[in-house]
Amino acid sequence: MSTSSDLGFGIIGSGMISDYHALAINDATGARFAGIAGRNAETVAALAEKHGAPFHTTDIEALVARDDIQVICIATPSGAHLEPALAAIKAGKHLVIEKPLEITVERVDELLAAAKEAGVIVAPIFQARFGHSAQLIKAALDAGRFGRLVLASAYVKWYRAPDYYQGWKGTLALDGGGATMNQAIHGLDLLQWFAGMPVEVFGRTTRRVHEGIESEDTSCATLRYADGALGTIEASTAAYPGWARRIEICGETGSVSLEDDTIARWDFRDEQPEDEAIRAADGDTAMGSGSSDPKAISHQGHLRQIQDLVNHLRDGAPLGIDGPEARKAVSLIRALYESAKTGHPVSPA
Repeated sequence: MSTSSDLGFGIIGSGMISDYHALAINDATGARFAGIAGRNAETVAALAEKHGAPFHTTDIEALVARDDIQVICIATPSGAHLEPALAAIKAGKHLVIEKPLEITVERVDELLAAAKEAGVIVAPIFQARFGHSAQLIKAALDAGRFGRLVLASAYVKWYRAPDYYQGWKGTLALDGGGATMNQAIHGLDLLQWFAGMPVEVFGRTTRRVHEGIESEDTSCATLRYADGALGTIEASTAAYPGWARRIEICGETGSVSLEDDTIARWDFRDEQPEDEAIRAADGDTAMGSGSSDPKAISHQGHLRQIQDLVNHLRDGAPLGIDGPEARKAVSLIRALYESAKTGHPVSPA
């Protein structure tokens, strides 16, 4: 049960993902769902009733002006994050923003600059970082267990049925791209979190199956890192039936393979006492997988991120991921798109 000392959360947007935000807010300790705004009065009212929000409106300004709201969740289409985010920032609200922060580096930078000037927090939704197995890999990397990295790659071979691409999905104006920007971005965020940002991207994109969309349904890229390591990206929403997202990190003294948040391989030259237990574990399946169905994920990933922000704002705990860190995935994807367009390698901005 929420109390008067809980942080008030508002949601802007009333599409499918707003439901996950509302569930997460209601399950988080120290948070309460205070209101929702969106263009569709009917769906806004339905979400408010379903999740117990006392206020709903089609007027964004009315939502962000409320004194009982300290945090705004931006759950609009990807290319329409900036404007409501700026309204919330102007009102002094902290932000939770669905991935990607925005669809171009320029729009991301405008958002982050405004937030920095206003002194508000931007917490992007990249829930894959909060998986137990992902955090084990990050800890092993930080401990130097891999030695010099050799290869760092992400494979997101997913499937979306044709009826998925309705409305703004697959449009350049609001989705900003296709399989790479919308689906693979979680894997690419993990990849750069693990291995760092590549200094060069050489990409190709194509539209193999979903011919009615503006963006790509498949992409590939090779990566070059500053220290000489190489990598690969493969992304698709046309690969039936859709496989688990896989991240591979290979080094001179150890290599791992992560499938969704289950460790498929964990091999190190110098064994540690915990390694056998890590290999034997079933993995963290609480967040579900969106490989074949976007609705197959649970709200647990969003809950972990909402709780992380609440802990940061109330107790000063470290924030799991911030806006500047989330910018990197957008920069990497835009570099891949630019390379595919020009036929030349591109350095992420």
